[in-house]
Amino acid sequence: MEVELLSLIKQKTQEKSALKISEKVIAGERITESEGLYLYEKADLGYLAMLANYIRKKRFGKETYFNKNFHIEPTNICIYNCKFCSYKRKKGEPDSWDYSKEEMLDIVRKYKDTDVTEVHIVGGVHPDHDLHFYGELIADIKKIMPDIHVKGFTAVELEFMIRKAHMPLEEGLKRLKEYGLDSIPGGGAEIFDAEIRKEVCDEKTTTDLWLKIHETAHHLGIPSNATILYGHIEKYEHRISHMAALRELQDKTNGFNAYIPLKFRKENNHLAYIGEVPLIEDLRNFAVSRIFLDNIPHLKAYWPMLGKQLTQLALSFGVDDIDGTIDDSTKIYSMAGVDEQHPTMTTEEIIRLIKQVDLEPVERDTVYNVIRKY
Repeated sequence: MEVELLSLIKQKTQEKSALKISEKVIAGERITESEGLYLYEKADLGYLAMLANYIRKKRFGKETYFNKNFHIEPTNICIYNCKFCSYKRKKGEPDSWDYSKEEMLDIVRKYKDTDVTEVHIVGGVHPDHDLHFYGELIADIKKIMPDIHVKGFTAVELEFMIRKAHMPLEEGLKRLKEYGLDSIPGGGAEIFDAEIRKEVCDEKTTTDLWLKIHETAHHLGIPSNATILYGHIEKYEHRISHMAALRELQDKTNGFNAYIPLKFRKENNHLAYIGEVPLIEDLRNFAVSRIFLDNIPHLKAYWPMLGKQLTQLALSFGVDDIDGTIDDSTKIYSMAGVDEQHPTMTTEEIIRLIKQVDLEPVERDTVYNVIRKY
């Protein structure tokens, strides 16, 4: 496979930098930040697809992962004012919500006798809710569904709820684990560059603190995912430095399961004037992410954000995971104007989407244990 790939690449390009990067990837060597920047700025899209899919097939063959999950979004009331956010509301605004624990547990009860394996809990940073509010929610969820995996709370939510409970970070994460928290999603990373972060989410948890929260969680045996928000005012070098920070932390902890590039969506927020990057840029970003992040196993295309057709196309650019069934339980991207206004896919629809591009659907749990191959 390696010889054939290199031969194909040589037919496509005689560019020395591209050939050198190809040889490094095929040899299992890490590319540098400058080489990553070259891939963004100068590499042909077909070349990127070949190289990203070589990595994907070497690791996973044709296997393509999904899970059966649903979301709980406790509130969209938030203390922060991120410019890219279409989700945040103030108390009393028409589109705001603030579910009680019992209302959230009613959502869980709907899935009690199903084969759903994960509940994903994220929302706004509510000024009144601390660690114990959410910890008790987790404990009550486990009473209803003892085997459900609770993936909950971005680093931004965690920082506030732990601070509000007057606990040190490590102690707070330990307490949440005792309540039943199993893993952490990757949200709140946005973009790590300090200047860009100041422009788009100045009030939010700093880059250093985001990384510290995930590092501490990993050391406590709480795995997590990682994200980036791309396609706004950042440049390619900011994406590379963002991934470099994640790659460095993964070298230390090996605690990230998946990397999820999240596309900026323009509707109903203060950065709407920017517009959105085209589909080709989405595919380029997935491919470069797969090539650069050599130590984070899985690359996820989050289909409620991308839409089903683009998600299917992304499977040819290094992506090996498309998230889950969702069951119309998230509003974060529908409020930002994506086509999937009521995001839900049945298991059969996911299987069909994957098989249509000659790949093999694999149902997984949150930490990528295989449940069933189709």
